[in-house]
Amino acid sequence: MGAFRAAPAYNRGPMSKSKKSASDAHIAANRKARFEYHLDDRFEAGLVLEGWEVKSLRAGRINLTEAYVLLRDGEAWLFGARTEPLGTVSTHYTPDPVRNKKLLLHQRELGKIFGAVQKQGYTCVPLSLYWVRGRAKCEIALAKGKQNHDKRATEKDRDWSRQKHRVMRRG
Repeated sequence: MGAFRAAPAYNRGPMSKSKKSASDAHIAANRKARFEYHLDDRFEAGLVLEGWEVKSLRAGRINLTEAYVLLRDGEAWLFGARTEPLGTVSTHYTPDPVRNKKLLLHQRELGKIFGAVQKQGYTCVPLSLYWVRGRAKCEIALAKGKQNHDKRATEKDRDWSRQKHRVMRRG
């Protein structure tokens, strides 16, 4: 009758802590890599970043389309990833938008990548950047380049699946 009713848990107002969705974890993707290469093994690597880079990543201001992974001196480095600095970067520091970022991998993973790149002719490409428990991670893959006819076949399959979905929706 006159009993007090608590508000539902999902409607607690602006001060409640909400869980971040999976889309919040995504930073950037390299869609060109999926088109240009046959992707085989995938690895998750941590990134060594500076403070201004973390802020730019949180704002989603990074471009991976021209990026590649270089293996040098027993370490993996992310080259060519363009990180646009925010306007709020400190005035006494000049950020480098194309700074090379060190990738953090286990020794066993590095060995596997080095072996595949040197002996089997693979290329190592970055696929995406995302957040895991507040840390930036980069998904990299061992890849082999596609020929033009492979690219056409991929495009043809994609068009066919799109048409198939349209027909299924209508009918």
